[in-house]
Amino acid sequence: MVDPRMRKIYFKFYEETYKKSHIDRKTKELIAIAASLASHCKGCLEGHIKKALKYGATKEELSETIAITMGVSAASMVDLTDIAAAELRIRHFEGGLVQQEPQEVSPEE
Repeated sequence: MVDPRMRKIYFKFYEETYKKSHIDRKTKELIAIAASLASHCKGCLEGHIKKALKYGATKEELSETIAITMGVSAASMVDLTDIAAAELRIRHFEGGLVQQEPQEVSPEE
């Protein structure tokens, strides 16, 4: 249903993002897996998992990518509901909002 001209522009952009750059191809595929999950694109997810495996991703790297995506997705729900509660002046629990930034974890931990 996409106009052929727009499809051509999209594919050109897509190809450009996968050209050799500062980020290696395996990492690009792991990022694409996270983006596919976040945007609910089943075809994208399957394609990028296959490509990630082709470029050397391990099952542990795939699992960690999925877990990180799950964490960000959960955080977005907490954020949105906190904002909605504040705007609606709803306070279901004592203590209110806990504004705490995630702690940076060193590579050794």
